[in-house]
Amino acid sequence: MRLQLHLTAAVVAFTVTAWLSYNRGFGTYKDEVMDGNSDVWQYETVIPIENGLGPESFAFDPHGEGPYTGVSDGRIIKWHRMRKSWTNFAATSSHRDNVDECGGPHKEHPKKEHICGRPLGLCFNVASGELYVADAYMGLVAIKPNGGTARKVISHEVEGEPLPFTNSLDIDQLTGTVYFTSSSSKYQRRNYVSVIVSGEKSGRLIKYEPESGQISVLLKNLTFANGVALSKDGEYILIVETTNCRVLRYWLETSKAGTLEVFANLPGFPDNIKRSPRGGFWVGIYSRRQKFIQWILSYPWIGKGLVMLPLDITNIYSYLAKLKGSYGLAIRLSEEGDVLEIFEHKSGNRSSISEVEERDGVLWVGSVDAPFAAKYKTLVSQG
Repeated sequence: MRLQLHLTAAVVAFTVTAWLSYNRGFGTYKDEVMDGNSDVWQYETVIPIENGLGPESFAFDPHGEGPYTGVSDGRIIKWHRMRKSWTNFAATSSHRDNVDECGGPHKEHPKKEHICGRPLGLCFNVASGELYVADAYMGLVAIKPNGGTARKVISHEVEGEPLPFTNSLDIDQLTGTVYFTSSSSKYQRRNYVSVIVSGEKSGRLIKYEPESGQISVLLKNLTFANGVALSKDGEYILIVETTNCRVLRYWLETSKAGTLEVFANLPGFPDNIKRSPRGGFWVGIYSRRQKFIQWILSYPWIGKGLVMLPLDITNIYSYLAKLKGSYGLAIRLSEEGDVLEIFEHKSGNRSSISEVEERDGVLWVGSVDAPFAAKYKTLVSQG
């Protein structure tokens, strides 16, 4: 026990010292120049979320109402434009009905995620009106058009591998096929930093066909599989690899069907990806890539050693990130993976960015750790 304590202290001291040294002198890691116009969006408003935080993803229903988003206590909430308020729409876990169990202060929510649910990616099936949700703990779930408690679609395992961290999804509206990601077969969402620093590679892209009930794994061995987005014509699907700071393209059709390639490399840790109505894709970036993290990933034994220690490295990382003042950004990529536009918060409410949903000249900006959603409107005519 004494040896373990000494080892823990030594590794922590070494890691913190390295973090301070790298970030004090060198700041953000950059491996490419990112060109783009970041001055076309004007800050409009922050919309607080009562008793919850972390609106990671947004979706509008087939009637154009919403957006809908999931928050930290397991609720799906809906924005009413006329009332200018959020209302409860659904819950991804039946335990959410027990307010005493799933309510309470924000800081208590991570401790109850496995009970109350943590909705992440979401998308409506336009034909059926059902809202599909990738809940980190409940798996793939579906919610009827009138809301209520979600029904579980795929919750435990796929092809013998568990689903401890379901993350994002997109739907082919012509066929109803759902494509979703499992970020890890080993770690849960509340241990997401362990997925990154360990370099763990058990992420998957999974396909679910509601008509037949068939489930198939399209891709394995992904490094923190995260956001997914189908191309407009359905010929390919984009998959975010958070740890590797990149977007991959997997071809579903054409002569390239079944092949995988790098679509874009990014200057930070990407989260969700969504199509833009003006063409291309918006990628939300949680935070810029720091030299410290790049250094850890260059020496796998360091990350693997950290996750074995009796410490909550997710909390430690969150504290150090706040100390450093690391904030997110979003990038709009073309269909060829080129940078078209860069977006960063222009208000004082700076935070990580998990997703950007563009609709009717407005950007809805989500963050997995903010108690609000942010809206920006177009400032100039855009192409």
